[in-house]
Amino acid sequence: MMRALWSSASGMNSMQLNMDVISNNLANTNTLGFKRSRADFEDLLYQTVRMAGTENADGTQVPTGMQIGMGSRPTAVQKIFTQGDYENTGNELDWAIEGRGFFKVVSNGEELYTRAGAFKLDKDGYIVTSNGDRLQPEFAVPSGTTKITIDSYGLLVASDGSGTPLASTQLTIFDFANPAGLNSIGRNLYRPTQASGDPVEGNPGTEEFGTISQGFLEQSNVDVVKEMIDMIVTQRAYELNSKTVQTSDEMLGIASNLKR
Repeated sequence: MMRALWSSASGMNSMQLNMDVISNNLANTNTLGFKRSRADFEDLLYQTVRMAGTENADGTQVPTGMQIGMGSRPTAVQKIFTQGDYENTGNELDWAIEGRGFFKVVSNGEELYTRAGAFKLDKDGYIVTSNGDRLQPEFAVPSGTTKITIDSYGLLVASDGSGTPLASTQLTIFDFANPAGLNSIGRNLYRPTQASGDPVEGNPGTEEFGTISQGFLEQSNVDVVKEMIDMIVTQRAYELNSKTVQTSDEMLGIASNLKR
């Protein structure tokens, strides 16, 4: 019965973490470029009372063994990098990546990566994020610019009122062998890790890189209906584990109150 108490407690802890992950997903339903997370779990050690294949006294083998589990534990909280829906904004500085890839920005001197393409202009004309992080490669929009265009392959052009190009650059995007290994640091930013691999630079629309869509923003890939179903399942699993704790406690109470 004590084993049941600890097994149920591990299950409650696992379901609590799962609920934390789900709540964060739901909280970021309207966060640009947000990628939902999923908690992964594994079973714990087993107490082996009898191994499968053990021979009986008469020489026959036991077809199945006897193992008693010790509960569960979380092993990972993984980012799911599926594509989010697109919103047509019409804003010339709103860009969405269709397919694989990340924008690179510099924040406090560090190179970081993002899927959120809601860019702005700072006082010096540089293209920056909402937090002032400059898009890489840097591009300063000249004075007199009335129109900024970027094509599907990343050619960024600033033009005047007559359509004459004033400045241009080739925007590159970056990809990782294992995007799920990136470290989320908040503010829609990711930091590379040894698990993600080094960033690979390329032009949009080439090889495995996605293309750029101007005037669109990538929304969160959170499926609210799925998260609500997962929340119900998690709540019921937590409740069942708590019932097991209660039942084990009652059984211990019965055992402690036995009289000759």
